[in-house]
Amino acid sequence: MKRLVQGLRKTKERLLNPLRAMLASRDLDDTVIDDIEGLLFSADLGVDATERIIGRLRARAGEGAGNGEEYLRLVADEILAVIDDVPVPYHPEGHPRVIVVVGVNGVGKTSTIGKLAHRFRMEGGSVLLAACDTFRAAANEQLELWAQRAGVPIIRQRAGADPAAVAFDAVHSARSKGIDTVIVDTAGRLHTKTNLMEELKKIFRVLSTRIEGIALEAWLVIDANLGQNSLRQAEAFVDALPITGLVLTKMDSTAKGGAVIPIQQQLRVPVLYVGLGEGIDDIEPFDHRIFVSAIVGEPQAP
Repeated sequence: MKRLVQGLRKTKERLLNPLRAMLASRDLDDTVIDDIEGLLFSADLGVDATERIIGRLRARAGEGAGNGEEYLRLVADEILAVIDDVPVPYHPEGHPRVIVVVGVNGVGKTSTIGKLAHRFRMEGGSVLLAACDTFRAAANEQLELWAQRAGVPIIRQRAGADPAAVAFDAVHSARSKGIDTVIVDTAGRLHTKTNLMEELKKIFRVLSTRIEGIALEAWLVIDANLGQNSLRQAEAFVDALPITGLVLTKMDSTAKGGAVIPIQQQLRVPVLYVGLGEGIDDIEPFDHRIFVSAIVGEPQAP
């Protein structure tokens, strides 16, 4: 909890402190509300969430009652309501749990896998990594370093091997050894590369049709620094693949943490974890109430 709050410090500085000053310095007139609208857009809260918040502020101001802290709680309540409208995380039944991790190049996908493996192991589970990025130079070596740091085994094959075959072998190995979770690393790709997206589809097709009884999930890794620019990429993955959860990386280095809101809202997929640094421990489950409290203050008690 404390780590998540600290990781959102830059977003808080961008949003909460100026927002509190705007609400406390003068009456909530049209000029102030317009300034707040610009501030919300600059923090990447998105069009829908911003319009919803601004509409409530105008209505509340028209009632002629309220102070700065009450208006802040109103903003927090509206953000929380937007996030609460996102479907809850999906946890399929079966064993082992198989998490296929996808995303474009450079978002921190492989390091995220290493951090997740370490976290799951520290929570008492057993983990196996599957090196299914078989074409990029040094991809297997990079994942192997993270496997060593996390203290978990890895399944890898020769360069150029069929990624779906590697995933298939890894899941069978995990099942035979009673391992709880398989995390599948895939090649980072541009969402516009049709042949590479087809490769991902094949991995899901093989795992879902040729191995019975597994708990198959698909997690999309997104760089929080990109803000809403990530949405087009993310939408392409969600359209093509059965994405069940999101992981936002580099949250500690961005002031655009508000993008969590439109990303979840538009994709209809929940954020499960956020990356908060370079260390192997620097990943935390996403808690939406802590998130809202960290960037705009406490909402009303549920």
